[in-house]
Amino acid sequence: MLGWIFLMLFAALMAGFVQGVTGFGSGIIMMIFLPYLLPINQSAGVSTLTMIVANIMVVWHYRKYLKWQRLVLPFIIYITTAFFSVYLSKSMATGHLKFLLGLLLVVLATYYLIMSIHSIKLKSIPIYVMFVFAIISGFFNGLFGIGGPLMALYFLTIADSKENYLASIQTFFLIDTFCITSIRFASGILTLVNLKFVFVGIIGAVAGTILANHLVKHLNLKIIKLCIYGFIAFSGIYYLITAI
Repeated sequence: MLGWIFLMLFAALMAGFVQGVTGFGSGIIMMIFLPYLLPINQSAGVSTLTMIVANIMVVWHYRKYLKWQRLVLPFIIYITTAFFSVYLSKSMATGHLKFLLGLLLVVLATYYLIMSIHSIKLKSIPIYVMFVFAIISGFFNGLFGIGGPLMALYFLTIADSKENYLASIQTFFLIDTFCITSIRFASGILTLVNLKFVFVGIIGAVAGTILANHLVKHLNLKIIKLCIYGFIAFSGIYYLITAI
């Protein structure tokens, strides 16, 4: 009894902290631990819903920095893809997909880290790249509850400030939480039984987010970028290892 409560609290605390600092990553952290308690598709649903209060806190905190027009098109592409992959998650083998996701994350993290070290700045992302990012992110979000890394890169590139970045990415994922959770309940992947994990996790996620909010104001955007790139690389390596 106490074992799953401790595991859920710890996972959510770490997830809330990482997401509060980098703007994403809660799903990656949660999916390291939750498959020990639940099937992968249910783990993805619990992971997403656990962060809802923490998401709301960050969105409210940075609300005046949001430029919502930047969210509309990528979200439509993202959620449409996620809708189909949620249903695929019931039957698809995940090993090869996890390997591809891990490889993609490592390549992207290396690319952006090199650009950051050499001070090469992207002024914008071509619309076809945004389409690809949104499709891939939505697909893996539906399968594993992990849609953050590529969308983080997108919003980070177009952000005017760290506050604008955090407002954009957190609002994006808050809307996603409502949509994708509704789909998971409607499809029977999530049930009321799963809510006990969510309620315990919310406590840890809120604590981690509060801690992160106190830290973020002391960091500049370059440090946050390095944290994001490093964490994306770590995530990719983790998924490569676990897919073997």
